Amino acid sequence: MTDPRPSLVTVNGQIERLDAVMSVGSLLDGKALRTRRIAVERNGEIVPRSAFDCTWLNHGDRVEIVVAVGGG
Repeated sequence: MTDPRPSLVTVNGQIERLDAVMSVGSLLDGKALRTRRIAVERNGEIVPRSAFDCTWLNHGDRVEIVVAVGGG
């Protein structure tokens, strides 16, 4: 049986409530952040782009999302 309570995760220092099981990829899609120039860290470890859709977020996870911005 799955836990019906929402998960709380910290994303870039802000606590967010997840009402459903969510992957890193789903989190990025929900924020319209799935771009080529992005890096994601979950609990201090880099998440490879190839693992975005199979890396599941759990209650208490800490996620950092960094978007590279070019310019001069």
